[in-house]
Amino acid sequence: MGKGAGCFPSRSLPPGVAAEKPSTDVKAPPVSIEERSIENVVVNNGALSPPAEVKLKVFIIFYSMYGHVESLARRIKKGVDGIDGVEGFLYRVPETLPQEVLELMKAPPKDEEIPLITAAELTEADGILFGFPTRFGSMAAQMKAFFDSTGQLWKEQKLAGKPAGFFVSTGTQGGGQETTAWTAITQLAHHGMLYVPVGYTFGANMFKMEEIRAGSPYGAGVYAGDGSRLASEVELGFAEHQGKYMASTVKRLLLP
Repeated sequence: MGKGAGCFPSRSLPPGVAAEKPSTDVKAPPVSIEERSIENVVVNNGALSPPAEVKLKVFIIFYSMYGHVESLARRIKKGVDGIDGVEGFLYRVPETLPQEVLELMKAPPKDEEIPLITAAELTEADGILFGFPTRFGSMAAQMKAFFDSTGQLWKEQKLAGKPAGFFVSTGTQGGGQETTAWTAITQLAHHGMLYVPVGYTFGANMFKMEEIRAGSPYGAGVYAGDGSRLASEVELGFAEHQGKYMASTVKRLLLP
């Protein structure tokens, strides 16, 4: 793994941090596009019931070794869910490192309540936010391996026109908060997806100099340091804003 730009093994991460994950964040997988296209009209004592509300879906797909990216993902979901008519869904990408290596790196166990995503399921999303730590200024190998598994979708251009964005973590201030997202844009370009950066829509918080703050016009971010630093409230607020921004963008693109 990269030095200077990546997330370092935690040497002083407070005990219990990784376990403090509210299970209410995770919901059952969404229905397929085909199921959503059917009007769910039910006969009840001879009367027709109105179809159930169908929400747009934003998938929040991430890889997190020490929990920093996951903390952003959960706040992004809160932001997505705060927009009427849109719902966020958390997914993990598969781990590529052996368990014994993860133990040597002092990586905490993954939250099994967050389901793994498959490439085929990407077509069910109306918008996607991908989150990953930095390795030498670009995405971690685990996320790259997931993108590499989308070849059939690329061949058929099944993701063309779908809005997407990024959020990241880095070990240092100059470790790739912008380049990690910038170099990931190539994945979206080959799929014909629509890149949705946050820009400076987070307002005054983008310009404050009184405290260390990760994040950039490319998306939310967190500085992990040696692994012991947790996301600040400003960084988490940025993540929540990105969730709202993406959800609002998806609505504008897809609803009449």
